[in-house]
Amino acid sequence: MLGHYLMFNRNCEEALKTYEKAFDTKATHMQKYGDMPPNPAFPIEENDLNLILHSRLVIEGAEVMCADSRQTPGAGSNMYISLTTSNDELVKKAWDTLKDGGKVSMELTPSFFARLHGNLQDKFGVNWMFTLE
Repeated sequence: MLGHYLMFNRNCEEALKTYEKAFDTKATHMQKYGDMPPNPAFPIEENDLNLILHSRLVIEGAEVMCADSRQTPGAGSNMYISLTTSNDELVKKAWDTLKDGGKVSMELTPSFFARLHGNLQDKFGVNWMFTLE
């Protein structure tokens, strides 16, 4: 599934409530940073525990995913095209193709919520997020 991923500056929960009201919908999924299992490679500060790690809502049949960024997102870094699939070959081919000349932000690696997950900016400046279910 191809979708949009919006990054917020510590106000994702407020944005979700606004979108729920505006589009008469409800978030179908919400995880906070505090819900993550402890990981020394990815420490979470106490004041970040209630920030949104990952959320989903559907607007007119289209999935929009949202999260709070732990860094202040700047123009161009606050939206991703997100590909969530169980197709290993598609993810690996797309990843290898788009990272060529691009900039990897998070390596495509196993995570607690997916077989593989990562994100990058391609050589054209487009942000991509890949999740292999």
